Amino acid sequence: MKANAHLVLENGPIELDYSTGDLKGSQVIKTEKKLGELQGIFHNQSAYDAKDQEEKIYEVQAYFPVENGWEGGLYYGKTRIYPGKVGDEYYMTKGHFHHISNRGEFYWGINGEGILLLMDRDRNTWAEKMHPGSLHYINGHIAHRTINVGNTPLDFGACWPSDAGHDYQEILDNGFSARVFEKKGIPTLVDFKN
Repeated sequence: MKANAHLVLENGPIELDYSTGDLKGSQVIKTEKKLGELQGIFHNQSAYDAKDQEEKIYEVQAYFPVENGWEGGLYYGKTRIYPGKVGDEYYMTKGHFHHISNRGEFYWGINGEGILLLMDRDRNTWAEKMHPGSLHYINGHIAHRTINVGNTPLDFGACWPSDAGHDYQEILDNGFSARVFEKKGIPTLVDFKN
């Protein structure tokens, strides 16, 4: 019996623009965070209150090929953080630990200048510079937040396990033990007690 094989080549459900990190396709999920949704993230409350609460701080494009919580699956995303500051603190993401704390993640710089703020469970905090082509491995036990320290949008990619989950509440309740402020025009990591 002779089998008939046909080679069919089709585009996948998602397309990636390598120069911008943008995702295209019907399965791309897009979200955005406005300043008003980031209550409790920035240090200077009066500067926060004085700004336009409708200002877009960051946006995310993501591709979730498997359902949330699926063991062995991977998610892919691209985040854009716009330039700006609240007082002398740069625009940033909320930051999180993973719900399943042994799940790591990769981030990589696409465009712009940023800082990846990292903190372990003992509240030791350090930072890595992000720039086009930088690659960052984030151990699953490490909290992470991304900060735009440049004058243009910061774009970065991410790949993480679909069952990792995000624990934003721990950071909202206790913050990071250091923050990045502009001091004399330079991004500076400052020890900080909430």
